[in-house]
Amino acid sequence: MSDESITPQPRAVELVADLHATLDKLQTVDLSPCTDEELMEVAAATERAIARTTYAGDRQVAEIEARDLPRKTGCRTLMQFMTHRLRISNPMRRRKQLNATAALTCLNGDRLEPEHPTLAEAFAKGSVGTGHVQAAIDVLDQIPHAVEHDVKVAAERQMAEIAEAHTPADITQLGARLLAHLDPDGTLADDTDQKRRRGLWIGRQRADGTAKVSGTLTPALAARLTMMFAVWGKPGLNNPDDPQSPQGPAGTADPDALTAAADRDGRTPAQSNHDALDAALAAGFADGALGTSHRGLPVQLIVKADLSDLIQGAGLATTATGTLLPIRDLIAMAGEVQPWLAIFKDATTVPLHFGRGRRLATREQRLVSFARPDGEVCSAPGCDQPATQVDMHHAHRDWAKGGLTDIDDLAPACPRHNRMVGDQPGQYTTRIARSGPDEGRCVWRLNAEAGAPPNPGRLNRRPDIPRRFAEHLNTVRDEIHGPPTRPGGQTRPTLRDAPSASSGRSSGNRADAPSASSAGSRGPDDRARRSWLKTSHVIDVRPPLRVRRSTRPSPVEAHLAELLGEDPLVRNAAGTFFG
Repeated sequence: MSDESITPQPRAVELVADLHATLDKLQTVDLSPCTDEELMEVAAATERAIARTTYAGDRQVAEIEARDLPRKTGCRTLMQFMTHRLRISNPMRRRKQLNATAALTCLNGDRLEPEHPTLAEAFAKGSVGTGHVQAAIDVLDQIPHAVEHDVKVAAERQMAEIAEAHTPADITQLGARLLAHLDPDGTLADDTDQKRRRGLWIGRQRADGTAKVSGTLTPALAARLTMMFAVWGKPGLNNPDDPQSPQGPAGTADPDALTAAADRDGRTPAQSNHDALDAALAAGFADGALGTSHRGLPVQLIVKADLSDLIQGAGLATTATGTLLPIRDLIAMAGEVQPWLAIFKDATTVPLHFGRGRRLATREQRLVSFARPDGEVCSAPGCDQPATQVDMHHAHRDWAKGGLTDIDDLAPACPRHNRMVGDQPGQYTTRIARSGPDEGRCVWRLNAEAGAPPNPGRLNRRPDIPRRFAEHLNTVRDEIHGPPTRPGGQTRPTLRDAPSASSGRSSGNRADAPSASSAGSRGPDDRARRSWLKTSHVIDVRPPLRVRRSTRPSPVEAHLAELLGEDPLVRNAAGTFFG
């Protein structure tokens, strides 16, 4: 017999052969005997297996590179080998993922642990997929090298935790909040870097005359565009395929005609955005608004920000379309905004009553709903539709059943989830939590089938980034430095009781301590400013004052002082602005 017939194959070769044999069976197996629950579990387990297989493939690519196989097979680079021999569609992204989550071999033959071990562990288990890993890596890569090692380790654990529970799009957004928490003074998102990265390109026309647009937008331009899409791109509006489609912004369209046109609208969201931009630019050129350099699109931004962030001039604000806007950009726009203050009582999420006895929510009720914690998105669990796309849902009791149009009974709900509320199995029952830490939030319960146990109520809870990061950082520092004690037996200050983002930042010596630059720039009146956030009680909701505001020291601070000067008893505050 030949040597080939008696030489056993390596275990890896056997395992891959077994894997393909199993896949052959899985691709043809009869799924009809599965119950609904079993089928969903099979599908979820298959997705986890895909992630685990990708992780195993990354290990193999790392070994290929360590053996210098690309050069030995005639490829110029590992990228070329991955593209042509392994048929990997995006080798650059895959290489970046591999470098972050795979154990690599250095030149002297030593094995190096993954750069992001917690994320790698989740990837190996299949808890996160390729999209989740790459989104988390993109966030972690923005942490500068000057940041201390323990802070980086805590941030990596935080992002791995976020990746296991959220979508890639959410990971990017929550990661921006984490970066803002790591450096509230804004040095991570430098204006210079934003200006350097900005750009917009229109590609060459294709054979059919269309062209591809790509680019990188500054936060301000992204906020303006998303608001324009919300106003000009509603279903049924500005549809070139429908001669009877209303034209112009949503507020000028006939409601009945718009509803009828929306029922006929078969466009994708991307097509609606395209048509909205086309219609808005056409209107701007028609009335001459775009004919001069000092005038832009007449869009209105709705932005909410924590009062503590406004006072410190750091952090991020959130627009009604879900765009994150740096506080410094909001302050720069202060000359064009009308501030509203929504002051909440006793550090809960329940604002004061100011509703009216009518079926439809008022503009003021929508603003207060947006200003509430997590009010920038639909209240249904897992939904990320922004405030510009939601209805005000009678959450505690439906209007037809005697519900009241009162701010304490209303919750934001996107049209899809609003239509899913009902009494039948598979529909939702909603209520407003009246007590406890979730007071004021909308609880959604999926109605169970007859005879089945009731499903638990769920909230669309957004992660408390500062609190969870403080917990991770404390754990990391305890692992590195031991118990948090000082000479004499005194306990070293920790962040275990760190306040959430809505209640201001701590002045301790951990991750949320202000930087030296911010500490050195405090004026003599900063102590009084900080005291606004430490006292307590109930204020009201205040519309903008129709007075001319001083622009020194800044328009936002001057107007906030004007609004709050006679009532300094403020604990939690969120500002909503128009521009």
